[in-house]
Amino acid sequence: MLDLKNAVGTHDVLFVTLDTLRYDVAAGLMERGRTPNLAALLPGNRWEKRHSPASFTYAAHHAFFAGFLPTPSGPGPHPRPFAARFPGSESTVDGTWVFDAPDIVTALRDNGYRTLCLGGVGFFNLCSPLGRVLPSLFDEAYWEPAFGVTEKRCLEAQLARLEAALDATPRDRPVFVFLNVAALHQPNRHYLDGAAEDTLESHAAALEYVDTQMPRLVTAMTGRGRPCAAILCSDHGTAYGEDGLTGHRVAHEVVWTVPYAEVVLRP
Repeated sequence: MLDLKNAVGTHDVLFVTLDTLRYDVAAGLMERGRTPNLAALLPGNRWEKRHSPASFTYAAHHAFFAGFLPTPSGPGPHPRPFAARFPGSESTVDGTWVFDAPDIVTALRDNGYRTLCLGGVGFFNLCSPLGRVLPSLFDEAYWEPAFGVTEKRCLEAQLARLEAALDATPRDRPVFVFLNVAALHQPNRHYLDGAAEDTLESHAAALEYVDTQMPRLVTAMTGRGRPCAAILCSDHGTAYGEDGLTGHRVAHEVVWTVPYAEVVLRP
């Protein structure tokens, strides 16, 4: 379990959600050597199989920010690295960073962090009252059409904005960076040459694109001279015809099961 309790104050914190990424696709690509940058980054060169607390972005992220991260697929209860104080919780242990705030964004701000949100999918796009609910938790929230689901180079645009924000932050002030990556979400057919519709293959091609940008993200987060406690996961998967289903917001194994990883990035 990530030792966030002892990292707060000394480490930057990075939380990346690879929106809509399926566990089977992520694990399969890594086994076949098609996501080498993620493999080099993750402990044991593998994704952990976990279950999301929700089947779509909005609900999942509310749970995540309160400390209800995807849980291991085996029997629990499973200790949590951070948690909003909640009477009767069976998954907070001595190593859990427990805070008296409704969410980790507020808690880290209370501990001196500059909190940055780089949105991707529509629930972070600032274009409607609903699209501002989650971003409003942060000191600064960024979104533009270039970050969104229809843009083939969306992660590059997000990273350029992140680099600028980090350059403008004094190095003696820790940062909490939340990055919601939209590339995996439908539509993703533009990552596969000649594809006329979204498929598991175009979903996989989108992850290969994301993998190419991982070194840039790591460089940005470690270039400030302090270690960075990082969580990378999906908020939910999505169906491509399984049992007649397409999309998510349904209770199905391919939606519920997500990849997860914790790592400390060293400068």
